[in-house]
Amino acid sequence: MDDDDLDELLDEVEKKFCSKVSAACSDEKRNKHENKQGEWSASKHEEPKSSVSEDIDALLEELLEDDYSSSPQSKSEPFSKREQAVKKLSFQTAGRKCCPVFIGGSSVPNGVGTATSQRSCDQLRCISCDFRVLMFDDSEWDASCDYLFLRNNVPDRQKLRDKLKKRKGLRAYACQCNWVSTSETTDLRDQPQLRWVCGKHLD
Repeated sequence: MDDDDLDELLDEVEKKFCSKVSAACSDEKRNKHENKQGEWSASKHEEPKSSVSEDIDALLEELLEDDYSSSPQSKSEPFSKREQAVKKLSFQTAGRKCCPVFIGGSSVPNGVGTATSQRSCDQLRCISCDFRVLMFDDSEWDASCDYLFLRNNVPDRQKLRDKLKKRKGLRAYACQCNWVSTSETTDLRDQPQLRWVCGKHLD
């Protein structure tokens, strides 16, 4: 093989080799470019996602605020204030004691008794036997009721009913040492045998 043929063969090998290398380089550059372009487009698409989610959150907050402003709870605020005033009044009443102390029939309302509002005290306690005074509406004590019966059965309301009779308008009272039936409002200052006081704050 002469020198010319050898040169031609080397030129041919060089061309083929260089073309493959250049093709590989161009492919690598293309891949890098595509990767960068993909990353850029991905980041470009991600930005709208975050902004869209922020817009959705803001819209939801506005909707929630609108719902709250138009909700029945917000419309009923005057009623809730009224309820608070009633609760405050009942709390103040709960802290008061009866003065003077009244008892009465089943038609007499229970509550805090005063000189002007003669309510039947429902928190009576006996200072002799230290028992709560029990009340039975529309009932009166049978004539056979005695101290021993009360001593053995107070405060068992079920057993006490054995000595009670139905009597509309009356209210039967009893502790362990005393008992009475009445239909009218009665000031306990006029009943010295009944050593009953308003038992609020004594429990």
